[in-house]
Amino acid sequence: MDTRTLASDLSLAVVRLTRHLRGRRTDSQVSLTQLSALASLSADGPMTPGALAAKERVQPPSMTRVIASLAELGLVVRTPHPTDGRQIIVSLSDPGQALVTDETSAREKWMNDRLAALDDSQIAVLRESVEIISSMVSDSE
Repeated sequence: MDTRTLASDLSLAVVRLTRHLRGRRTDSQVSLTQLSALASLSADGPMTPGALAAKERVQPPSMTRVIASLAELGLVVRTPHPTDGRQIIVSLSDPGQALVTDETSAREKWMNDRLAALDDSQIAVLRESVEIISSMVSDSE
């Protein structure tokens, strides 16, 4: 198989996997963009809107709108920055953390069910694939 075919096949497989993982969130109250911001806050802790925008690779005005909608839903808390009066710090509220946990659990359950049907050699190939894909992604950041 040539590299071009592999690139196409891998891209399609990733898109399909992503679609299946998104399918776990049938009744979610937030968009994928909002969920991604919540997941970043869960993983990395409280941060300024600018830092969150950079992490999510979106423009600051877009992140300001995301944060406002999440605050309106009670999923994040905005507090004054301790040293810069012009800034705020955004952090997850308890309901925000619960939502991230629920979303993660639903995806992981689906994935665990699929992995349980594989044999040891298939699991080994997937482990190696995860390392390779993670390396490809981190090299491009």
